[in-house]
Amino acid sequence: MILDSLLTFTGTFYGATGGIQSGARTDLPTTGTQDASNIIDLGITLGIPTSANGGGARDMGIGDYPAMKLSAIAVAAFTTSNTIQVELQGAPDDGTGAAGSWTVMWTGPVLTSAPLGAQLANVDLPRVVFEQVLPRFLKMTFVSGGTTNSAGLVEAQIVLDLDQQIIGTTGLQSGYPAGINVAN
Repeated sequence: MILDSLLTFTGTFYGATGGIQSGARTDLPTTGTQDASNIIDLGITLGIPTSANGGGARDMGIGDYPAMKLSAIAVAAFTTSNTIQVELQGAPDDGTGAAGSWTVMWTGPVLTSAPLGAQLANVDLPRVVFEQVLPRFLKMTFVSGGTTNSAGLVEAQIVLDLDQQIIGTTGLQSGYPAGINVAN
């Protein structure tokens, strides 16, 4: 998986100084609905058309092969009394270089007690929804339920390819229990 700090929703690495970040690349969604630490700006800052006045959103290759992917992974397990769900939202430029009205473009499943390695989002970057203006800005929103989360961490980006390893019921990748050696 190739990571790009300019396409990262979580953590302080992209420059976030407030919000729910807990580390360089992770966020700690606690309770209720919270936005990830970073908003991704798809504007073209030095190109034509200009980013202001609604123009200049980068082509993210929607429909291309391979397509860009939305990735959100629990890098620390959530407690058993928590639920977590992620949404991707997009907004056009409001004419001043800031985000306009946000539109939900994709909603993930509600997961109960997401274990370490759980994929909260592992889908192709979605197309704009019907009658949505082409978004210049993208943000991820976490919807948490149950008791306040104090342990579960999320790392989220737009990536070219995903970690597609299957997570077994034990929380281990590929489902093999610890101590099993497979001869090559």
